[in-house]
Amino acid sequence: MDLKQLEYFVRVAELGSFTRASIALDVAQPALSRQVRLLEVELRQSLLVRNGRGATPTEAGKLLLAHGRGILHQVERAREELGRVRGSLAGRVAIGLPPTLARVLTVPLTRAFRQQLPDARLSISEGLSAVMQEWLLNGRLDIAVLYNAQPADGIEMTHLLDEDLLLVQARPPGLPEDPPPAPMALAEVARLPLVIPSRPNAIRMHVESEMAGIGCWPLIALEIDGVSAILDLVADGAGCALLPRNAVTSSVRPSAFTMRSICQPLLRTRLSLVTSSVRPATLTQQVTLALIQTLARQELNSR
Repeated sequence: MDLKQLEYFVRVAELGSFTRASIALDVAQPALSRQVRLLEVELRQSLLVRNGRGATPTEAGKLLLAHGRGILHQVERAREELGRVRGSLAGRVAIGLPPTLARVLTVPLTRAFRQQLPDARLSISEGLSAVMQEWLLNGRLDIAVLYNAQPADGIEMTHLLDEDLLLVQARPPGLPEDPPPAPMALAEVARLPLVIPSRPNAIRMHVESEMAGIGCWPLIALEIDGVSAILDLVADGAGCALLPRNAVTSSVRPSAFTMRSICQPLLRTRLSLVTSSVRPATLTQQVTLALIQTLARQELNSR
């Protein structure tokens, strides 16, 4: 069995599309399709159902996908071990970050990764926590930072830090930046029009859960999936937002907003480092986990 063919098949099966896989692998689509077909001929099995919407694995394909991930993971570990022999850590690490954290962490993490792991490759993706958990399970990600992650089969969670969600409003003209506004009770926040992501965004789900706990429900003005767009709309007067402090301080114009603490109860979310319990972390991934822990705490606690 050709490892390159196996890698191509796994990527097509995970992404559900020859087109997306060819982009991810930087391989021409006809060549990609031909290699997967050669694998099917060798195994005497149809591995993928091809249709106008993409490609989905057959029963045989699902079986090979499960084995293929393990095989490729072991090959990656072997390369890493060989790299250690020549005095370096190698391999590829795929990380998933929520958008609010990606704005803060991508640059310092990439810089530190290149310094400490010059022979390794880093891939960073942004996504919703629910989507990234699925990517972690199917092997697309090695590490994910998730908001309010729930225990589930196939994943291991490590608490990273807790973040307060703040009420973000447009700063009225002429209002000085200090002192910060007094805290507002969550029940009062529930009466304000919110510009908030749509379900199943982890922050949205957490806000609804906390408000339901005190017998309230959020007043949704707009559902917008994108931190930058949410802040633009808040600045334009479309409503308020509930975001971590770093989402505002890393924006283009942080001075355009006021941030107000929320009390009765505190509105706080949990960030967790999540890895697969099925695929043991390589040494390169373990070093990367330590980097994320250190940098996330440094960057977020300094804001």
